[in-house]
Amino acid sequence: MAAETPVYDLTVLLDADAPSERRAEILAAVEAAISNGGEIVSKHDWGVRNLAYEIDHHKDAEYHLIQLTGPPELLDRLRTALRVTDGVLRHRIIRLPSGMPPPPSLRPEPRAAEPAAVAEAAPPAEAASPAEATAPAEATPPAEPEAPAAPPTEEPAPEAAETPSAS
Repeated sequence: MAAETPVYDLTVLLDADAPSERRAEILAAVEAAISNGGEIVSKHDWGVRNLAYEIDHHKDAEYHLIQLTGPPELLDRLRTALRVTDGVLRHRIIRLPSGMPPPPSLRPEPRAAEPAAVAEAAPPAEAASPAEATAPAEATPPAEPEAPAAPPTEEPAPEAAETPSAS
């Protein structure tokens, strides 16, 4: 029973605003470092995606996943190099458990387009409703504005009543 060599996921988020030549340089340097002490199992370019939160005032990043094998010294060298490299917003190295399924393939559209697709479907339905039946559209909006409009009318009336009685 020989010990299975561990496979690691290296996820790198590159500055999407950096020139493409610089991003290519960073990836080439990472691949060269891995080849120097380990082996690249697979590479996945997931393209530019919106970030869940801003990192150093950047709203999107270019995502890359590299699966590799290598000794712990290689992982330490990669962490150190990626930590100080300009153009790398974030990186992460994790050990994959055995039997892990392969990583997902590149999505056809970025995540930002998914909410837009939902929004595109909603406006035609809303535009069709007022055009088809104006009565339901008229009945619903007045009920909503009347409720907020009624309290302001009631509030000035008590103030007006209190002002003359206090004088």
